[in-house]
Amino acid sequence: MTTDGALARLIRSSADRTATAGAETCDLCAAPVPDEHAHLYDTGHEEVRCVCGPCSVLFAETGAGDGHYRLVPRRRIRLPEVDTAALGVPVGLVFFVPRADGTVTAEGPSPAGAMRWEVDAAAWRRLAGTCPPLATMEPEVEALLVNTVHGLDHHWIVPVDDCYRMIAVVRREWRGLSGGGRVWPAVERFFEDLTERS
Repeated sequence: MTTDGALARLIRSSADRTATAGAETCDLCAAPVPDEHAHLYDTGHEEVRCVCGPCSVLFAETGAGDGHYRLVPRRRIRLPEVDTAALGVPVGLVFFVPRADGTVTAEGPSPAGAMRWEVDAAAWRRLAGTCPPLATMEPEVEALLVNTVHGLDHHWIVPVDDCYRMIAVVRREWRGLSGGGRVWPAVERFFEDLTERS
């Protein structure tokens, strides 16, 4: 499944929580999970799965689950401005995910879900050379999240599930051709929340 599959899953789980508080369950053992819970990244289907505390411990070590599931880390690091222009992505709200095979993808929100581009891997390596924290990112499960829309200057290393939540915010709040009056304040609130959670 693609990023859109993961996005649809997060939107459904958010709607399910609203309809039935506390009804979300672990995707491995079906135990109830709290609102704040761990996630696994399913490398085969490219989607995020909810996981309870005991099940998350099973995937804490590198290589657990034969690499099929990767525990999504919880670190959030605000970076100084990162010059992403050399990566050739023409949007101001985007996240970059290094992949285990050395490729890098850029994904940005749209009213229809995520747009995805392949980024020049050599350009990414040069950028990581100028910003050492980028070289510490865990492939598949961490992303560089950038928001330069409306003069903002946000550059973060975040868990990939934060990026899917950001896409869900844009998709939920977007109205008309230009986004309407609700989407950008909602995106700003999303980044304020990142600051509080870091």
